[in-house]
Amino acid sequence: MTAQTLFYIIIAIIIINFIKDKILDALNARHFNDPIPEELNDVYDDREYKKSQSYKATNYKFGAWSSLFSLVLTLGFLCFDGFEYVDDIARSYSKKPISIGLIFFGIILIASDILSTPFSYYKTFVIEERFGFNKTTKKTFVLDKLKGLIMSIILGGGIIALIIWFYQITSNQFWLYAWGIVTAFTVFMNMFYSKLIVPLFNKQTPLEEGDLRNKISEYAKSVGFSLNKIFIIDGSKRSTKANAYFSGFGSEKRVTLYDTLVNDLEDEEIVAVLAHEVGHYKRKHIIFNLAASILLTGLTLYILSIFISNPLLSNAIGVETPSFHVGLVAFGLLYAPISELTGLIMNYVSRVFEYQADNYAKNTYKGEPLISSLKKLSKNSLSNLTPHKAYVFMHYSHPKLLDRIKNLKK
Repeated sequence: MTAQTLFYIIIAIIIINFIKDKILDALNARHFNDPIPEELNDVYDDREYKKSQSYKATNYKFGAWSSLFSLVLTLGFLCFDGFEYVDDIARSYSKKPISIGLIFFGIILIASDILSTPFSYYKTFVIEERFGFNKTTKKTFVLDKLKGLIMSIILGGGIIALIIWFYQITSNQFWLYAWGIVTAFTVFMNMFYSKLIVPLFNKQTPLEEGDLRNKISEYAKSVGFSLNKIFIIDGSKRSTKANAYFSGFGSEKRVTLYDTLVNDLEDEEIVAVLAHEVGHYKRKHIIFNLAASILLTGLTLYILSIFISNPLLSNAIGVETPSFHVGLVAFGLLYAPISELTGLIMNYVSRVFEYQADNYAKNTYKGEPLISSLKKLSKNSLSNLTPHKAYVFMHYSHPKLLDRIKNLKK
């Protein structure tokens, strides 16, 4: 196989993936105006349903234009030897592989962030603002961008530097060391993300004593679940949309409730949502997802180790001087179909897990308050109640609302 052939394969993968996504988006859009299923008639009134339809259509159009821009930019960068240009800049500053790699990825990261910022700004301050979701100030938007960029440089740069270093000293065995690094980082972040990273962006306060905390503690005790760390996060700082999540293990496990969730739901509904999250923990879903992520990372790195030394990878995207960092980019582009397949499998597993967590909440607490909470959360986020089956299969990590409610009513 020649570098030219590999280049055409990469182009084909990018274009086919774009066409596939646009077909799915179009199929999904055709169902935006479907009648609401009888079981969901109480989610929206006529005015709210029209608003949700308008929100979906606006996001559909915005997504089409932003993805088209991304496609044109990516193809242009490949066809006009953009990676060679960036690699030349990186090599003009250093002769050391680690430094070259860090400069190379740094340029791409910053350029990508600059180009994507107008789209992010429009999404936040035009679309989300128009439909009443946005609470982000321009100051918060800028600070989030800067903090995210700094974290990417420190954490991402550190991991890339270590992986390139291991590659330099161990050659094709580097994948084992890289796997160890990524595994340690993944476990650490699962344990301490809420404690170390979240405070950089949001304020978290312990849930104060009162009826809600008593009801949560009473439920946790009834299912033999030790839960001392319950936090409220100021999600309303950025959006009116609500959420809740479980994180950590052992003494570090905690439940985080968005303040918007606490404000929108009744106490019983909040406990039901919490029961769902406890169900994920009790059914070992968090452990499974962590283990699956680690195994998939190991598989990816092993496959990478087989091909990374081949100069065809670098040559395929227009870079004459073979290198680990350029080969990594080419491998990522070629690996996209496999990533798509593993993503489909993980989405399917995730949907199964959501049913199991719903069943746990229904059996250990109550089904009705969970149903009403799901309806309220869908209403408040103007969710699509009639998504196309193919779109759900390809993109949804949760079952659609109608299917969850039917399951909870069994």
